[in-house]
Amino acid sequence: MASASSSDGVAGRIRNASLVLVSDNTSTIADIRKAVTMMKNIAVQLEKENQTEKVASYSGLRFSVSPIKSVKDIENSVAELLDLCGECAHRSSAIQSVANGYQPGEQLTDFKMLLDDEFRKLKATTSSVPQNDHLMRQFREAVWNVHHAGEPMPGEDEEDIVMTSTQCPLLNMTCPVSGKPLTELAEPVRSVECRHVYDKAAIMHYIANNQNAKCPIAGCRGRLQNNKVVCDPMLKYEIEEMRSMNKQTNRTEVIEDFTDLVDED
Repeated sequence: MASASSSDGVAGRIRNASLVLVSDNTSTIADIRKAVTMMKNIAVQLEKENQTEKVASYSGLRFSVSPIKSVKDIENSVAELLDLCGECAHRSSAIQSVANGYQPGEQLTDFKMLLDDEFRKLKATTSSVPQNDHLMRQFREAVWNVHHAGEPMPGEDEEDIVMTSTQCPLLNMTCPVSGKPLTELAEPVRSVECRHVYDKAAIMHYIANNQNAKCPIAGCRGRLQNNKVVCDPMLKYEIEEMRSMNKQTNRTEVIEDFTDLVDED
């Protein structure tokens, strides 16, 4: 009994430590996203003014970008930052997965090996973070629209403009178990394997009551395990973006309705 209690205590401390590490990673990801937004604004301004040098002010600090000779250089730097952001996201998912599945044994645990193995598996199954692809797209689109607003970027057509302007990296809009919209979930989690999103309490209850549980999304064969369903660092950002998109859509619909009423008068 005492041994079981001790094991639970160790596992609990590991999970708590993982929360601290993930929190630090989340802060890093937030800083990277802010930097990408700042760089996008600088690139747009450079494109407007056709300048090769610019000094920008952000959050009370001065950022000199004079070594950057073109918008393309900024784009390359953004790509590097987003790659780093993806690495942080995969590391956080690996940390959560290892911590949630950890059970003390007789031998010392090689956490570095466990984390590295889990990280490699995640990178193999999800080569890129969808949200990062979306941010890269937004950067290129913002620069392109300076001189070509309303025109398709090279290699795409008008239909692509509609699809990418409303594109969201989330695979499902509601939890398949609770039925709640993702924007209303207090604790959203995502499957490491199939990338579908759920209400944490609902999916954990579902897993506990279904041996060899599979994703409840119709047609999905993803397997579900407690330690493979996590709140990765990008998830809350993606849900917040969905909220913003929904608000923008609602405002547009209100304006259209008002316009119809005016026309009738």
